[in-house]
Amino acid sequence: MAYQPNPGDEILINGTTYTVGQHPAAPGLAYAQAGRQGIVYQLLPVDGALHEAKALKVFFPKFRIPAMVYQSEHMANYREVPGLKVCSRDVLTPERNGNLIAEYPDLLYAVLMPWIHGFTWFDVVSDQRTLGRGESLMLAKALAAIGSSMEQRGLAHCDLSAPNVMLPFFSEVELPEGSTVVELVDVEQIYSPKMDRPDVLLAGSPGYAAHRTVHSGLWSAYADRFAGAIIIAEMLGWSDQAIVNKAWGESYFDQHEMQTPCERYFLLKKSLGQRFGTKISDLFVRAWDSHDLSSCPTFGEWLVVLSSISEDEIVEEKLEEDAGPLSAAGSEEARPLPERFEDENADLLGIVPGNREVNDNVVGRLFHQARDLEHAGNLVGALEIFRSAYHFVKKDSPLEVELAAAIQGLEQQLFPPVTGNHGWRNIISSKKWLIAAAATVVILAGLAVTVNQILADKADSKQQEEAQLIAAREAQAAEDARKQQEAEAAKKAEEEAAALKAAEEKAAEKRKQAEAKQEQERRAKAEAAKKAAAAKAIEQAKTAKLDEEKAQLQAKYDKQAKYEAYLAQLEENKKKAALQEKYDNQAKYEAYQAELAEKKKREATAAAIAAETARKEAERKAQVKAKADQAQKLKKQRAENVVQLIATYDKAYNAQLTGNTDRARNFAREFHSLYQKDAAYYKSIGQMSMRARSIKNFIKNSSYWLPNI
Repeated sequence: MAYQPNPGDEILINGTTYTVGQHPAAPGLAYAQAGRQGIVYQLLPVDGALHEAKALKVFFPKFRIPAMVYQSEHMANYREVPGLKVCSRDVLTPERNGNLIAEYPDLLYAVLMPWIHGFTWFDVVSDQRTLGRGESLMLAKALAAIGSSMEQRGLAHCDLSAPNVMLPFFSEVELPEGSTVVELVDVEQIYSPKMDRPDVLLAGSPGYAAHRTVHSGLWSAYADRFAGAIIIAEMLGWSDQAIVNKAWGESYFDQHEMQTPCERYFLLKKSLGQRFGTKISDLFVRAWDSHDLSSCPTFGEWLVVLSSISEDEIVEEKLEEDAGPLSAAGSEEARPLPERFEDENADLLGIVPGNREVNDNVVGRLFHQARDLEHAGNLVGALEIFRSAYHFVKKDSPLEVELAAAIQGLEQQLFPPVTGNHGWRNIISSKKWLIAAAATVVILAGLAVTVNQILADKADSKQQEEAQLIAAREAQAAEDARKQQEAEAAKKAEEEAAALKAAEEKAAEKRKQAEAKQEQERRAKAEAAKKAAAAKAIEQAKTAKLDEEKAQLQAKYDKQAKYEAYLAQLEENKKKAALQEKYDNQAKYEAYQAELAEKKKREATAAAIAAETARKEAERKAQVKAKADQAQKLKKQRAENVVQLIATYDKAYNAQLTGNTDRARNFAREFHSLYQKDAAYYKSIGQMSMRARSIKNFIKNSSYWLPNI
């Protein structure tokens, strides 16, 4: 049956008893975590500490691969690598765990490994938990150290993402000394030059996969470099509240934004540079702009730079201020277009210093990005990207005109000019009105001086009086107009006050009505809750009664089932006994047959040994006889040769006596030739050795006289 445990259920694996843990956030449910390949259950040892808990990973049918056993044996070599504690794995197989797998077929090739306490980086990102700068630096440094250690051994996780990065540092469980700050889980896709390629490959996780290179799955020594750079940048950026607030959701970046000049990228790059220095932001830019995984920075490079950063000091760089929106106070006129970027901002788009032209594809990409943000309602972000693109187009080109129009339109939407009648006091107090009034006074003063000079020249007292009278009338008219304006302003202020008071009274009346409505709704809810509680109590009573009846019926069923099981066990025992007897008889017959065959084999072997012994004895006797015959024959031949040697010597001696030297020499050579054939034997016969020396001397010197022997 399927393996669906409840909290507290016991399970025996390889001689150790475990209980299924309870989920801390959902009492009554087993502590389980679902992944892409299976479900992981927490198992607590009955006799052991909490930090010795195990994780039982039950794979989905697609991922139950027999080669998991061979793979886990090789993974065990890496369990001492920092961050790879889960490589200490034990696979459940039919040979060792047959009874358990027979009861729960889902446990076939399930993996038992250490349980990593703490929460994941996914939890930190999705919950938007802001970290301290020291915590961010520590986590990033720990992840870089793990990645560097793996790269030095030719290893890669191949599915590095927020859910697979555990943070034991934040665990509430007391861990043993020497525990790592960061641990990696979900290592079934791990790459090693000594391991076989998995049957099923994953293509990375959204928000962490490099879209330029990932198409059919990751499995190489460089597979972690891009995703690792993104997670390290996230860990560092999570000490900045602005970055946390800007996160897409389950990751900082949306997968569609990966390796594009989007707003989140520029914001994170700027934050990394300001808080941790240009070396960190440069490594992030290298990874973001990389065309393949091998050109991304190594984890060793990250570790070297991170290790040189102080945990307390915040780096402040003199960066050019972004051309962002105006402050809340606003401005009376639209903001002018910003100046061109500095060289360091141009580097973001790959622009060569001294040359403000950029690839049309990059400008087009910025333009479409801004349009997407504008359609999504993010006018501020769209304006920023439009301004960025504007600085890198050719002057007086159609694209420059289009960008300028787009910027002007967005600025008018975001920062509209102040219009409308706001009262004569606002007009009087405005800067424009004051400047105009001052200019008018100056002009009038100048005109008055000029008129007085002309009147003085003409010395016409009457005209002076008329001018003074006119001036007095004009001053009176101005005073009357001022008093009338003040009266109108006071009347308007009274009307506005009355309207404001009426609006306040109306709002108070609405508040009273809303409060009365809320009170009525509260009473209705309380009444409904009371009725629901009563109904629930009745339902619970019915349920309790049904449960009691069900329990009684279940007890009867259990008793009947036990009796039937007892009968079935008896029948099964009888069948087993009969079958065992049959097997025993068969085994005895087979043993008898085997003994007969062995006896025949021993007899045949003994006969063969006797025949071989007789044959060897006959051969030995034949050899002895042959040697005896040969010795007899040799003895006879030697006797004949001795006679012949003596006769040959005598012939040589007689020939020399008769004066026939040549004939004597021939007999001497014949003697010498026969003597040399068995000289060792002939030497021992009588005076044969003396004859041989005489013959030898005669052969050397024909004047030598052979003695008469």
